[in-house]
Amino acid sequence: MSNAIAVAITGASGAQYGLRLVQCLLDAGEKVQLMLSQAGQVVVNMETDLELPGRTREIQSYLSDHFGAAEGQLSVYGRQQWTAPVASGTNPPRALVICPCTTGTLASVANGICDDLIDRAADVALKERRKLILVVRETPLSSIHLQNMLTLSNAGAVIMPANPGFYFRPDKVDELVDFMVARVLDHLEIKHPLGKRWGEESN
Repeated sequence: MSNAIAVAITGASGAQYGLRLVQCLLDAGEKVQLMLSQAGQVVVNMETDLELPGRTREIQSYLSDHFGAAEGQLSVYGRQQWTAPVASGTNPPRALVICPCTTGTLASVANGICDDLIDRAADVALKERRKLILVVRETPLSSIHLQNMLTLSNAGAVIMPANPGFYFRPDKVDELVDFMVARVLDHLEIKHPLGKRWGEESN
């Protein structure tokens, strides 16, 4: 088993969630295996100030510089890169987070369809009993969406819709992003400084 954590960014709105998660994982010293769908790349360019290049190697270099990653700490794989470690049960990451996760990706994973590397990586995570977290970003949810979530929950995945809390009275969008990323990091059992926990006294 690889000691890396895999992150997949798909074409749902909320690219900031995935990018912030990658940043926090790298800051925590984790090795990250990143996958972006074609729609995910488009959304990153739409919703952030980043301008991702077209080729996988160039994206890896660009994001490594952007996040200040150590050499070899961040790997980026293309959607049809079947030689990537995440594609095989012989070398799966210890966890995979699809963040944000489209309902299309949700459906593919729930039904075992492996048309691209993200689907296959999720299929591997399930069959190898690795942690799989899907940060679904859609509203309202149809009965089909809900059934797919139930199917994956029954299969052992963690369904974590992007529903940030407001009880801590956030002032910035970044605080809402950090709220969700903190929940993901908690499930990955990675320590982080992203906000106070419920019941902690304010300074």
